[in-house]
Amino acid sequence: VQLVESGGGEVQAGGTLRLSCAASLRFFTNYAMAWFRQAPGKEREFVAAINWSGDSTSYADSVEDRFIISRDNAVLTVDLQMSSLQPEDTAVYYCAARLYDWRTAVKDYDLWGQGTQVTVSS
Repeated sequence: VQLVESGGGEVQAGGTLRLSCAASLRFFTNYAMAWFRQAPGKEREFVAAINWSGDSTSYADSVEDRFIISRDNAVLTVDLQMSSLQPEDTAVYYCAARLYDWRTAVKDYDLWGQGTQVTVSS
């Protein structure tokens, strides 16, 4: 079982990035997917989550209206479109999966990717 993130990089404030997570999960549609992030010296925090069909999503207040999570069950990917990026969005972004419904707590996810670095410069 693997979750592999891609799409990170460095961008100026106000810019956009699109992260993607490729999942090698059998029965992908049984899994809710989520993005978390961890900034240096801080705890890992919830960013966004999506249910199996894509019709239920949740966002952290700090990214609401700026980030969009989506998934493509045909190719086993989940994306995070990030816009109006700010320096405080700088972090390692992680893809995570759990069976059935989405949750917002780190402890509720048992499958994790290795992370991809996002750096936003002012």
